[in-house]
Amino acid sequence: MDQLIYDDQLFENKVYAEQTASGKEFQSCVFKKCDFSNSVFRNNKFLDCTFEDCNLSLMKLGGTTLSGALFKNCKIMGVLFMECQEFLFSVEFQTCILDYSSFMGRKMVKTKFMKTSLKEVNFSGTNLSGSIFDDCNMLDTLFNGTDLSAVNFTTSHHFIIDPELNVMKKALFSAQGLPGLLTKYQIKIV
Repeated sequence: MDQLIYDDQLFENKVYAEQTASGKEFQSCVFKKCDFSNSVFRNNKFLDCTFEDCNLSLMKLGGTTLSGALFKNCKIMGVLFMECQEFLFSVEFQTCILDYSSFMGRKMVKTKFMKTSLKEVNFSGTNLSGSIFDDCNMLDTLFNGTDLSAVNFTTSHHFIIDPELNVMKKALFSAQGLPGLLTKYQIKIV
């Protein structure tokens, strides 16, 4: 990556593991089967980019702009998205592994999480209003002071959400998801 600006380019089967890059801008680029694990990509811009079948585990994104970023079939474990630029932050995840990542304090209105593993993800203080969690595994995911207004959880599972600690107006749940809302009361549902 020698250039500062990349526009509408395909990066395929590239290994950036444990490498450092900053001050780069990627506009409408596609990253396929790339390895970014343990890399440091601080203060970059990814605008309308797609990441497909990539490994971004433990990638450092401090000060980076993610706007219109789509992640498909990616492994993104332990990434601290709360360190990204807040301005224009917008992401979508399809069939990804996001376990142990954090979106703490992010504004993520109408974000889509499709068939994604979200084990032990931190959404504390996040605004997720209008978002969709479609068939997501949310085991030990943390919601605390989170805006879940009109969020659709109907097909997701293993979540535990305390309605007293989160904004939940018009949130959607299936009957099978009700135990996840009542756990703190130690109620047994038969």
